[in-house]
Amino acid sequence: MSRFFSQTLSGLEPYTPGEQPRGIQNLIKLNTNESPFPPSPRVIEAIGAQQVRDLRLYSDPACTDFLAALAEAFGVPRECVFASNGSDESLAFAFRAFCDKGAAFPDVTYGFYPVFAQLFGIRTRVVPLREDWSLAPEDYKGLAETLFLANPNAPTGLALSRAEIEALVTENPERLVVVDEAYVDFGGESCVPLTQKYDNILVVGTFSKSRSLAGARLGYAVGAPSLIADLNAVKFSFNPYNVNRLTLAAGTAAVRDTAYFRECCGKIIEAREETKAALRAMGFAVTESRANFLFAAPPAPCTGTEYFAYLRENGILVRHFGAARTENYVRITIGTSEQMKTLVAVTKCFLEETT
Repeated sequence: MSRFFSQTLSGLEPYTPGEQPRGIQNLIKLNTNESPFPPSPRVIEAIGAQQVRDLRLYSDPACTDFLAALAEAFGVPRECVFASNGSDESLAFAFRAFCDKGAAFPDVTYGFYPVFAQLFGIRTRVVPLREDWSLAPEDYKGLAETLFLANPNAPTGLALSRAEIEALVTENPERLVVVDEAYVDFGGESCVPLTQKYDNILVVGTFSKSRSLAGARLGYAVGAPSLIADLNAVKFSFNPYNVNRLTLAAGTAAVRDTAYFRECCGKIIEAREETKAALRAMGFAVTESRANFLFAAPPAPCTGTEYFAYLRENGILVRHFGAARTENYVRITIGTSEQMKTLVAVTKCFLEETT
């Protein structure tokens, strides 16, 4: 830390992203919830020589074509959608714009929530998940803070129904509920329809998972026009050109290729269910994930730390969270069917060698 660094940030604990190895061959990368499939062929067609030549020009600050396509896909008015540099930017803007009364979120959830709160000096209320990893809506009733709920949650993969979210929205009309739907396309129930009924819900999403554009950095938010106007006020006070030209072209093409999107999601869901069944048959505890990953703990006497290390030694990267509640679990991104079969085979060897 330099002598010029703000003292108000001296205790900041930055977010730790998943490992992105370089130069390692034959590695099965199941640690950062990326898609195992390439983007839609329409994306490749959309990014041509002319798009590259036009990089000399700033991108469209209004994100006009992309937001028109996104609004059409969601069946909402254009003024109800917002584009961001990944969903993290939408979330950061929401923390900055809507948390005068503080922010509330689960103790086991997306790790960026406490980082954003600390960065912006926001008071937080951390609500523990239940022992079975479930998020109990009744634990949030009566809270005045803005709620941030990943649904499906990470790293557990568990999801609330739209009706359960709606109950939280209607319970206190003076409180904003931010629903982070990064993984909703793999079996969750989107709350986007609620944004057309209530002005105190904001839905945030990403193209990094189900749309195979993690490297392009594209996110969005859907909400009442007043909420979107607030996000734009923050955006235009920070970075008007927040989404680059190539990403806007890629996102517009991707959102219009519904058939490819559904095909890829279907393959991931099928592989997830097959892998979940195989792990459970070997004695693993595995949550009922509705995301593109599994949250799994090996049977005793094996530990999550040992399992994580064994997989890595055998060329498979997964994510391990060392906090007390999660140290015996790993989060396994769902890859191709072949990759998941390799994971299962290596897991069998792990159990044979350690039990």
